[in-house]
Amino acid sequence: MELGTAIRERRSIRKFKPLDVPQDVIREILDQARWSPSWGNTQPWEFYVLTGQALAKFKEMNLEKPAAGVPPSPDVPMPENWPATLKTRYTELGKVVLTTLGIKREDKASRDLYSMDMVLLFGAPCLLLACVSRDNVVEYPMLDIGLICQNICLLAHDKGLGTCLMAAAVRYPAAIREIAAIPENKRVIVGIALGYPDLDFPLNNFARIRAEISEFVHWVE
Repeated sequence: MELGTAIRERRSIRKFKPLDVPQDVIREILDQARWSPSWGNTQPWEFYVLTGQALAKFKEMNLEKPAAGVPPSPDVPMPENWPATLKTRYTELGKVVLTTLGIKREDKASRDLYSMDMVLLFGAPCLLLACVSRDNVVEYPMLDIGLICQNICLLAHDKGLGTCLMAAAVRYPAAIREIAAIPENKRVIVGIALGYPDLDFPLNNFARIRAEISEFVHWVE
């Protein structure tokens, strides 16, 4: 697939088919993604790949914790306040999601069902957990994690797979460490849901909006 096309057509998948992704395909994606750039070639990333029973345990935990009222405690703080422009974009996306699903804002039961689907990774048969060492400051490795995660998503798209980068997958890192045998000295940064996309599902087809470059590019001469 031509790179520009892959970048434009890649999207966050919000419903996956109940089909397993062959391990050799996942290995090939990660083998190609390891060539991603990083600061000083430090390559600070580590990935834990959850499938099968491990993923089933993760999904059960990720559903039970919020249902029991357990507050999230991610290793990396999640944004709570946004600048006005960013908040508007975030709010608009939420409206598009509800409208596409035919859910009215006041329909709390349907919104809760969507949230449940999200914590269950939209039915993805595979979860990649990106981690970095606690022995390093987190800010710069986060850039490196972003680079390799983007490449993973593009490589998956090129192979007919879908992905969704998910903060909802890393809200309970202590429980995740028990399930995935992740050492305490590793921060769990972000999850990538991976699988075959259900292209007939409305949320996998709605028109997306991006800011024009005039909104975020500043030319200095």
